[in-house]
Amino acid sequence: VQLQASGGGLVQAGGSLRLSCAASGRTFSSYAVGWFRQAPEKEREFVAAISWNGGSYYADSVKGRFTISRDNAKNTAYLQMNSLKPEDTAVYYCAADGIYSGSSLRYPDMYDYWGQGTLVTVSS
Repeated sequence: VQLQASGGGLVQAGGSLRLSCAASGRTFSSYAVGWFRQAPEKEREFVAAISWNGGSYYADSVKGRFTISRDNAKNTAYLQMNSLKPEDTAVYYCAADGIYSGSSLRYPDMYDYWGQGTLVTVSS
């Protein structure tokens, strides 16, 4: 599976962005998809994930502001980000793998397939 993340950009605090993660291959519908982010000089952290059957999981820091979704017909997952804050500034990565345990979705080591990252910058 190859993943292509897009949709990043510069936005003012309080604004919105929608990230997309387009996947190649016919097995996308059976894969979980996760979004992670990495700010300068910080470790990569979990943002949100969606299981193969649509269950969603969020980091506490984005709960209520971000929404993850998927469109299997388009082989694409999305991350709708609202009420953005300067601390959301980071490179955002999407990842996918055949993970079937919801509790495992927040761990980056569980994913074998990664997109290249898209930069989100939130100005104050």
